[in-house]
Amino acid sequence: MRLGLRLFLGFFLVVGLAAFFVMRVFVDEVKPGVRQAMESTLVDTANVLASMAADDLKAGRIGQGRFAADLARARARDPQATIWRFPKHSIDYRVTVTDARGIVVFDSEGRDVGRDNSRWNDVYRTLRGEYGARSSPESPGSERTVMHVAAPVFDPDAPGTLIGVLTVSKPNRTIEPFIQASQRSILRKGAWLIGLSALVGLLMTWWLAHGIGRLGRYARAVAAGEPVPPPPRRRDEIGDLGQALEDMRRKLEGKAYVEQYVQSLTHEMKSPLAAIRGAAELLQEPLAEEDRQRFARNIQDQQQRLTETIDKLLALAEVEQHGWLQRREPVDLAALLRQATTAIEPRLAGARLRVEIEDAAHAVAVHGDPFLLRQALANLLDNAIAFSPPGGTITLVLAEADGQARVTVRDRGPGVPEYATSRVFERFYSLARPGGTRSSGLGLPFVREVARLHGGEAWLGNREDGGAEAGLALPLA
Repeated sequence: MRLGLRLFLGFFLVVGLAAFFVMRVFVDEVKPGVRQAMESTLVDTANVLASMAADDLKAGRIGQGRFAADLARARARDPQATIWRFPKHSIDYRVTVTDARGIVVFDSEGRDVGRDNSRWNDVYRTLRGEYGARSSPESPGSERTVMHVAAPVFDPDAPGTLIGVLTVSKPNRTIEPFIQASQRSILRKGAWLIGLSALVGLLMTWWLAHGIGRLGRYARAVAAGEPVPPPPRRRDEIGDLGQALEDMRRKLEGKAYVEQYVQSLTHEMKSPLAAIRGAAELLQEPLAEEDRQRFARNIQDQQQRLTETIDKLLALAEVEQHGWLQRREPVDLAALLRQATTAIEPRLAGARLRVEIEDAAHAVAVHGDPFLLRQALANLLDNAIAFSPPGGTITLVLAEADGQARVTVRDRGPGVPEYATSRVFERFYSLARPGGTRSSGLGLPFVREVARLHGGEAWLGNREDGGAEAGLALPLA
């Protein structure tokens, strides 16, 4: 099971169980809470009515007196009330009054007059000076219950003398709609809570799994030797882990890179140093002036080759060490081409070459490092100059195709031999130029690395009508 799914299920399980138990407690507490509130109201009502019934009960006219008449008028009223969206059109109280022995002397519904209620808990406890209340079925065998709350009726002329008990009853079914509505509201809001918790859990899981997945992809790319930028910085443990992986990669790659370049540089320096040493040994012998000049020029040429190799190797090492661009800004390629051709005008004049620029009718812009792009163009132009015959023409073409800006450098030289087409971008691989000299073999690898940093590609091939063409393809801004 994937880590993200485990995190989500764990979070959802914890939140879901917590929400379930909280809702269960709320739902279980709704019914007792509403009934307790109703009981408190019945206590107040019973005590008020007991005070009002005291005169008629003492006078023996509880069933025909003012109390009974007022109560009958009250029961006949229509409250026309709407309580929490539920209409109420009747008075649901039932009032019974017993004498001091517990015999019913008044019943607002006229059913139980004369019945002995002294054994019922509400009357029994009240006659003994305690709080009396009970709950009983509405009818024998019914699951619906009625709540009874009693209050003592005292003699109005002798306070403290108990002369009867007044009981107020109300069916619990009258509060069932409110209980059910409360429970439905709790369940509905609980469902929203669980849904929102699941959404939060999903987002948190995605956030964590996304960061871990990005680290995994980065680690796999590093293991495969691909130059990739480190994951974006995050101010958490995942960010710290990503930075630690990047530091480790830099140290490991830096060590391997130094070893590789020391070996490459040592190999490439052997030939020029051997030529310099041989020429120096010959110069110590008596030589004709013509031979002395020739060996001196050879030393100078080899020194120049060593300097060029070291400079280009350092430039290539700098771009190869970067897994991503350190600088990115809009670059006008047409202006960049003009700057590059202006910089090589002295060399063009010395080689009796000319340059033609075929650019697009509008500005062609890319995002990148203008310095690196200028250096890459300079390397392509150096190659074209080195292989072009005197009096020839070098053509620069700037065009757009398939969402890319394409810069092409074309010359009229001998082209690329078929055996070398697959190796021209290898480090230190070079072809003999007209005159027999060779370059450092680092210019085209530099161009390829610059293209990679910009998300593009470099190429070198032969033209159908003779000569070679090299170029860069870069994503348009």
